[in-house]
Amino acid sequence: MNSAYHMPVLLKESVDALNIQSGGVYVDLTFGGGGHSAAILDKLNRNSRLYGFDQDPDAIDNIPADERFTIIPWNFRYIKKMLRASGVEKVDGVLADLGVSSWQLNSAERGFAYRSDAILDMRMDTRSPVTAASFLQDASREELQRVFSEYGELRNARQLSMAIVDQRKLQPITTTGQLVSLAGTVMKGDRYKYLAQVFQSIRIAVNDELGALTQMLIDVADVLNPGGRLVIISYHSLEDKLVKAAFRNDLAGVQEDALMGGKPQLFKVLTRKAILPGNVELKSNPRSTSARLRVAEKC
Repeated sequence: MNSAYHMPVLLKESVDALNIQSGGVYVDLTFGGGGHSAAILDKLNRNSRLYGFDQDPDAIDNIPADERFTIIPWNFRYIKKMLRASGVEKVDGVLADLGVSSWQLNSAERGFAYRSDAILDMRMDTRSPVTAASFLQDASREELQRVFSEYGELRNARQLSMAIVDQRKLQPITTTGQLVSLAGTVMKGDRYKYLAQVFQSIRIAVNDELGALTQMLIDVADVLNPGGRLVIISYHSLEDKLVKAAFRNDLAGVQEDALMGGKPQLFKVLTRKAILPGNVELKSNPRSTSARLRVAEKC
């Protein structure tokens, strides 16, 4: 585990929730620094397998020297396709920590954070052609307003989107410093909270995070064995809303079974209320503050 890359959140709670069985096959959809994967491997026997997904090339440096582990360098939206390509039809448990890694936030050149002046990138997958700078340049004012309002919950989303459109007519916004300066002209409330919401909303849009999560939640039921566990740690209210909808089998995109007269039940929800970090974890890792752990079992 590379703790400098990312400190795993709700580590014991999430790994215990997988209910790991001897000889099972498991998936860590957000490999990152390898913290959750290392804890899972500690519970696996020699005949078990663990597959780790991560689209960020920096995460590859954290791959463990363990023959039971296989890295899949793709976004988890391709869970079904990439597992099948690896010869895996069914698995016994899936874990996803939807948070941004400390490494990404602290790497100034990645452009995720407002604290350092850097190129506006924000791509989780550097193979993607869409950067934060190109998004701000190409998105319509209406799209910018929607992103700031829905993903950042900014009360003055329209004002900020208009400021961006006016500015890009004069000069493209290509650095985090330029964006911070521009946001400062319309900023409401606490400076740091406002900037965090601005950067969060752009990051979610650039990486299509909610679209990827939705696709994964639709496909994951097809790869889980009956009794297999789905464990998800979310940090944003929209993420948590999608997770709860998937557990209820009420996610847009899931087809109704006409013969059954409705949707077949896919999951048994094991967490009536989300599991939250305890006081000790909150003190040692402030970034865990908004974490919400939910668990479901495949019917």
